[in-house]
Amino acid sequence: MSADWPAIAAARWQPTPRRPFLIDDEAVGSVALVHCEALRHWPQWVALGDDGVRLVAPGAARVDALAAMNSRLHADGLIVAWREETFPLVSPASGAVLATFERAATRFWGTLTQGAHCNGYVAGADGRPTHLWIARRSPTKSTDPGKLDNLVGGGVPHGQSPHETMVREGWEEAGLDAARMTAARPGRVIQLDRDVPEGRMVERVHIFDLELPPDLTPCNQDGEVASIELVPVAEAAVLACGDAMTVDAALVTLDFLLRHRLLPEPEHALLAGRMAPLWAAA
Repeated sequence: MSADWPAIAAARWQPTPRRPFLIDDEAVGSVALVHCEALRHWPQWVALGDDGVRLVAPGAARVDALAAMNSRLHADGLIVAWREETFPLVSPASGAVLATFERAATRFWGTLTQGAHCNGYVAGADGRPTHLWIARRSPTKSTDPGKLDNLVGGGVPHGQSPHETMVREGWEEAGLDAARMTAARPGRVIQLDRDVPEGRMVERVHIFDLELPPDLTPCNQDGEVASIELVPVAEAAVLACGDAMTVDAALVTLDFLLRHRLLPEPEHALLAGRMAPLWAAA
């Protein structure tokens, strides 16, 4: 097994010129320095200073102000992959929801998001996982088309918890109903902070594990998954050590291998040491 683990390196932000995005004197994200000039269109809502980009629209006006700015930024090509999904803009310190806005805008503003991923696995007679279900993303997906993924994964929208998102996505992506998905057990939370083509991705990924019977075959419902394949744990480990998987799916798979102690001791200890900086409090 490779000790390079490119997904771990990719999960850590390589500093590029950005300025803090501030609300009420708290840094809640960041904006690329090259994009700050575009925000001069809205002095009534945004103040640009040496200390960062400050949202000065009052609380009650934040949603409308962000909606107007994001619409223009999207039209100008600075916000891409418009999703028509509402995400919360949260305080990283308290978790309080400060506003809501379009999902695609989170990466322009570099704000914190939540994700939910579920490892679907089959166990042997001794209860130890032997196989993992690995999905391949549709080639028409706006992000990471054709890449390998966990059985279930998705962003947590406004008004849902990570567990609720995991249950919902279980049906949409794998055809697994709520009664089955609620049996998934929570694992760790990992935090990614990385540059992506859309801007900066800062996300806490909540991991769940779901044991599935060997005679059950997941079936995608929403067209966002091209195929789902059951692979031996050793093969899944090799995939997670390369670049065939999305970064977050590779990290979720590596964390699964650690928590279930599916690696020989030298590799287990080395991987745990590399992964530990990514572990976040739930």
